[in-house]
Amino acid sequence: MSLITAVNDACDVVSLDQFDTVYGNNNPNAQTMLQFAQQAGEEIARRVDWERTLKTATVPTSPYALDEDFQRLIAGGAITTAGGEFVRPVLNGSEWTVINKVPSSQPYCFIRGGKILFAPASAGIGASIDYVSKNWIKAGSDENAAFTADDNTLLFPDRLLTMGLIWRWKRQKGLTYDDQLAEFEATLAFEIAADRGSSQ
Repeated sequence: MSLITAVNDACDVVSLDQFDTVYGNNNPNAQTMLQFAQQAGEEIARRVDWERTLKTATVPTSPYALDEDFQRLIAGGAITTAGGEFVRPVLNGSEWTVINKVPSSQPYCFIRGGKILFAPASAGIGASIDYVSKNWIKAGSDENAAFTADDNTLLFPDRLLTMGLIWRWKRQKGLTYDDQLAEFEATLAFEIAADRGSSQ
């Protein structure tokens, strides 16, 4: 489903005339729908590690500059050394300072300034990093974090965007949107399970 299709499907539900174009359209309602589509998409992408947004990078040197699309490490065991040993992430600078000064057979890593640092540094060479990309939009052969055209598609289940548009539109207009929000949350839970290969 494309951006324009998702928006027009939402328009049908909220009794708004459909648009020929959304991206670049000066119509205030089209601009609002585009803004809501961006907000809804960002929320949906942020809340879930969708299969199609998962990426793997191999570390050639340590420290390693993270890829431009890096958003966050996957939960649990995101980094392994070339030998298959799990690298334990460090979450604050003071701990990292101590770990860097004390030799250990356990490899550690720390993200700072767009780079991932390893202790010992040699543990990083050839390490594998599994991460979630910030890009959730497909634009031809490119992946983006923001809409660039009406024919952009999504890297998560399409109907979630339409549902996210509907409750946001109703909320903005001061209408009751509790049912639509609840339906969105239930569908999100179902799609998360389906994306992970399980059923409810």
